[in-house]
Amino acid sequence: MMTVLTNLLDLDPAQLVAYCGDLGEKPFRAKQLQRWIHQFGARSFDEMTDLAKSLREKLATRAMIAAPAVMSDHTSTDGTRKWLVDVGQGNAVETVFIPEENRGTLCISTQAGCAVNCRFCSTGKQGFNRNLSVGEIIGQLWMAEFELRKTKGIAPGPKGERQITNVVMMGMGEPLLNFEPTVTALRLMLDDNAYGLSRRRVTLSTSGVVPMIDKLSQECPVALAVSLHASNDALRDSLIPLNKKHPLKELMAACKRYLEFAPRDFVTFEYCMLDGVNDTDAHARELIELVRDVPCKFNLIPFNPFPESGLKRSANPRIKAFAQILLDAGLVTTTRKTRGDDIDAACGQLAGEVQDRTRVQERMQKMAEYQKKFGENFGKIVEITQ
Repeated sequence: MMTVLTNLLDLDPAQLVAYCGDLGEKPFRAKQLQRWIHQFGARSFDEMTDLAKSLREKLATRAMIAAPAVMSDHTSTDGTRKWLVDVGQGNAVETVFIPEENRGTLCISTQAGCAVNCRFCSTGKQGFNRNLSVGEIIGQLWMAEFELRKTKGIAPGPKGERQITNVVMMGMGEPLLNFEPTVTALRLMLDDNAYGLSRRRVTLSTSGVVPMIDKLSQECPVALAVSLHASNDALRDSLIPLNKKHPLKELMAACKRYLEFAPRDFVTFEYCMLDGVNDTDAHARELIELVRDVPCKFNLIPFNPFPESGLKRSANPRIKAFAQILLDAGLVTTTRKTRGDDIDAACGQLAGEVQDRTRVQERMQKMAEYQKKFGENFGKIVEITQ
């Protein structure tokens, strides 16, 4: 009978202590293992020179360190780097590193595809296949940190200059719909024997899964970003179908509750600027009213067009005018600089390769055929005035 090897990338600090206990080892061995894996990027147990030979031999027959394999690696003209990583069964996800003068941010994926299907996001248009495991999530950080060090000739280990200072769970997928593996990965990011990141420097972005926002506040509160993108329920229903289940009033209340436990005293609201859809002065004023009781900042995102969306990017003067209304109302507002467009690594462009269990492409194709046959309003709610 074949022994199933335990992937040590799947284990958070407490789980690794328990695993070492099962092997008859003391808890401090877990800390040593964690440092070798997450601080030195060790790929084999032979490299772990301060572990007893007997323990290394035991681990070699029972465990492994396996991150998703890199399928492609592209660097943009602005320094943004994007990896396509293989997560098996015909699925691949994308991981993006964004270098800035005083920090390096890694954007991590949590699902193969996404079931939320936001209208302005190309990930959702390819459907959903499955949740990623802990090893597949933290494995993106593990792979990226040591790939970046290798490129720059920086030695692994805590003395080498850390390349990734910030992590954003903003890649493919809705992190809160893959809750347990995401939280386990977060614990590893924060642990001093692994990556030692501050809670303030790890941001989870959600489209608004209200019960899981509450759960996150109790289990592992990190900085919170919410994909808002609309100033009223009718508009948000059309852009983010999840809003029908958790409307804006519920979402705003959840954000307020979260702030009692969060490492930052504000929520970031992400707002994708869509020409003629959500970018009028009236929308800006409606937003001011919506967030009146929620300490927040706005991050306006110029839309990155893709053919299936049928949407266009707001013109720069319109984005500036919209931002000014929010600023005049005392709301901290930034406009995200578009990075990595030339390698499709910009916000909303991550698509990867996904075996679609939800058959989104097929349904979209069918709908296009019906609209051609029966008119463009087929399948849409149309208001009929008497």
